[in-house]
This record gives sequence, structure tokens and C-alpha cells, in this order.
Amino acid sequence: MKMVLPQPFLYPAGKRAVLLLHGFTGNPADVRKLGRYLNERGYTCHAPLYTGHGGTAEDLLDLSPENWWRDAEDGYRLLVAEGYTEIAVAGVSQGAVFALRLGMDYPVAGVVSMCAPIRGKSADDLFQRVLSYARQYKTFEGKSSESVQTELEQLPSLPRDRLNLLQDLISETGERLKEIDAPVAVMQGGLDSPLYLDSASAIYDTVRNPRSTYKVYPQSGHILTLGPEQAEVFADVYAFLEQLNWRTI
Repeated sequence: MKMVLPQPFLYPAGKRAVLLLHGFTGNPADVRKLGRYLNERGYTCHAPLYTGHGGTAEDLLDLSPENWWRDAEDGYRLLVAEGYTEIAVAGVSQGAVFALRLGMDYPVAGVVSMCAPIRGKSADDLFQRVLSYARQYKTFEGKSSESVQTELEQLPSLPRDRLNLLQDLISETGERLKEIDAPVAVMQGGLDSPLYLDSASAIYDTVRNPRSTYKVYPQSGHILTLGPEQAEVFADVYAFLEQLNWRTI
């Protein structure tokens, strides 16, 4: 069976646009349903695919987080090039880190941060994400369980210095939160790990805009857009977007 690799998407609609950003080892499918939901309610939605995501774990380890940050920036620039001058940004996990960072560096109407790790994960924690991704990818390729296990055992011998760079980017973003002027909707899964719960409260306590919001979804884990409270999450994102003072770039 031929593999179908994940693809970016652009769903045109109204004059207001939302940039949707997936997480580390994820892909646009993580935010596609949210994109469809918002698009049906009049918002143009675009989700880029980060370089190397959708490919092998070996390729992922060979890339810098600066590649993925540039992909997020390019997603914003694509919307501008398409003529959109009112833009909000929403992200999940690492995508939420990029969403916050875009709120620091670019004009945005608002930021939706879902399960952002701004406390800084260890390189070992990030590598476990790579191992999980590698197992799924290699299994999806149709390899035998023995081959998958053999290749997984070889991954720890590969350089991991790029993961340290990702950790640094996360920590730096956390240190710059006061630079965000736009409202921020902080959304967090209650069943997520303590690092993310601590990060969520830290984000809300640090951002300056008084119209920022904070909500925990008690039955959800890390990827809110795919969790059991998905419908509530989508409705809350839409409600947040609707109350923004949309500005022209």
C-alpha cells in the first residue's frame, strides 16, 4: 500500500484568517478538524507542514527547530501574500510555542495557545517523542515488528544536539511572554503531564492583555484538538476569535 504523506491546507473563506500550527512530530491533520470548523463559520484557515514532519524520524533528528520556526513564519507570510490583513494564530504543543512567538514578532489579532511547553522539556523527553513517532511511522511503512524494533534500537546512536536547540527555543519563548500585546487564550488538557499544566498557568499569569483567558479541559490530554472534549475546545476557540478586536496589518 502506498503511503500518503500529510499535506498543508488552505481553506479560503472570509477576510479574517487563522494560522493553525501543529506540534513537534505532528502534522496538519492534528488541526484539520478545527480548520474545517472555523472555515464553516467564515474564517480562512491555513496550516503549514513543518520541514521533515511526515518523513522519517532519522530525517527529523537531522533538522533544526529554526527550520520549523521559519515554516511557521512562512505560513503567516503566505496569508499576507494572499491578501489577508486580519490574522490570528493558534497552535497545539510546539505549534502553540510558535503561535506565542508569532504574537511577539508579528501583528496578530489574538493567540490561541493549546498545551504549550514554555518551561522547557529535556532533550531526553523530546527524544522519547521521536521514538514514539518513529515506531508509528515505521509500522505505517509496513515493516515487520522485528525490523521496526531493530531500527528503533539504532536511533539512540544518532546525534541529538538539535533537540537541545528545540529546548532552548522553548525556554526563550517562555522568557519573552510579556512582549505579546494581543489577547491570548490559554487552553490546557487536565490529563496532560504536570510540565504542561505548570506552563499553562505561567503563560496566563505572564501575558499582559487583560482580555486573555485560561481554561482547563479536565477529560483531555495533550492534543486538545483530537481529544474527547474536542467540540467544547472548537466552540471556545471560535468564541475567543469572535470577541477579538481584529486589526489590519
